[in-house]
Amino acid sequence: MTYTTLLFETTDGLARITINRPDKLNALNATVMRELGEAVTQVDADPAIRGVLITGAGPKAFVAGADITELGTQGPVGGKARAQLGQSVFRRLERLGKPVVAAVNGFALGGGCELAMACHLRVASENARFGQPEVKLGIGPGYGGTVRLPRLVGRGRALELLLTGDMIDAQEAWRIGLVNRVVPAERLLAEAEALLRKILENGPLAVRFVIEAVDAGLELPVDDALLLEANQFGLLSATADMREGTTAFTEKRKAVFRGA
Repeated sequence: MTYTTLLFETTDGLARITINRPDKLNALNATVMRELGEAVTQVDADPAIRGVLITGAGPKAFVAGADITELGTQGPVGGKARAQLGQSVFRRLERLGKPVVAAVNGFALGGGCELAMACHLRVASENARFGQPEVKLGIGPGYGGTVRLPRLVGRGRALELLLTGDMIDAQEAWRIGLVNRVVPAERLLAEAEALLRKILENGPLAVRFVIEAVDAGLELPVDDALLLEANQFGLLSATADMREGTTAFTEKRKAVFRGA
């Protein structure tokens, strides 16, 4: 598939998606959102792709936010439709069942921060910056910022960022739990890919089920979440991957998983 605002590459089971509008700091306009949705569909449909790395083109920005020129012309109906489209794309990314790692190489503001939060893990360069500055424009987050940020950093810290619109650096993002790792800029892609490939060494069905259990379990009462975990544990116990994993452990060798 050909994209105009994304770069899409696959190597050894890993897809790298790069938001490619460096002259606009990779801002999320309607075309980017549509193509990102198409890329998620492509990843989901290809069994050879087992994980995804998302980053931004150029040295300055991961994604600096939504395209302000488009936001300034929207009315209430168009605004709601824009938010729901972005929410849908990010939710599909979040629920892929394949691990998604954000390599945050610069500004991750507004929709960019929301995209990073929709990824399962976030690796940030030392010069990355994060924020939800929508209130400074007289609007609020539209792509899940008020939902995911409190779940990642807690209600109080999330409200401070959301209500002030302040920007924080990578070390502060790590301190409050918004990112998993902070690495030198020149090592960002290598470190993010190494983390993703470490995950891909594990059983793909187990990885998928863990993602699903954490995602669903956050919204369930404790007893229901525990039942979901037990059901998944039982299902995985019937797989060839489980037998391979336990056999490889006892034989002191590396497991070779087949996703079955």
